[in-house]
Amino acid sequence: MPGRDIQLINDQYYHVFNRGVNSQKIFNCERDYFQFIDRIKYYQNNNLPNSYSNIINLPLQIRSDLFNKLNNQKEFLVEIIAYCLMPNHFHFLLKQRIENGISKFVANLSNSYTRYYNIKHKRTGPILQGKFKAVLVESDEQIIHLSQYIHLNPFSAGVVKNIQELLNYPYSSLPEYLNGRKGICQTSIVMGQFNDLNNYKKFVTNQADYQRNIQIVKKQILES
Repeated sequence: MPGRDIQLINDQYYHVFNRGVNSQKIFNCERDYFQFIDRIKYYQNNNLPNSYSNIINLPLQIRSDLFNKLNNQKEFLVEIIAYCLMPNHFHFLLKQRIENGISKFVANLSNSYTRYYNIKHKRTGPILQGKFKAVLVESDEQIIHLSQYIHLNPFSAGVVKNIQELLNYPYSSLPEYLNGRKGICQTSIVMGQFNDLNNYKKFVTNQADYQRNIQIVKKQILES
């Protein structure tokens, strides 16, 4: 399997993405998405006490206390700036915090979710298409526009029918950005460029039809 073309460097930002084998679905229901999101929260941390499969069966209060302790320690492999989960792929905008942080985060997350998925569907083997892809993001402007691209993915691909559904799409960080509440993501590098939440909302939605049309054209070219 060929290696990645770029070196992943601490304190740099990357667009990280991968898709299902043969572009097959990796999320089939709401439970699948939220199993993946829970693992995002867990595996962004360094020096974990155990695998997610071993802590998931702990009593709810003990599990909640563990997550709070990890969050307060702030010993992260990566900072998660934005994310979006789609039926057959995922996108992240990540900042690497420690050496090999992105690789460790994605490997732990993917391996844990694959085990869950294979047990649930009584199958074996990988569900993701080889090594994840990573693209260096070189400026604040690129970071802002990449967050827009990631958040528009459900609309661009026709997973949601309209802007209101996009704004409420529960499997991306867009609701977190627009509600202004603390969640998985470190939103300050993006939101610091906007006067208020409504300006960021306009920034994302004003590009929605253009990005969807680009996706349609790309699909037509690939299928022709």
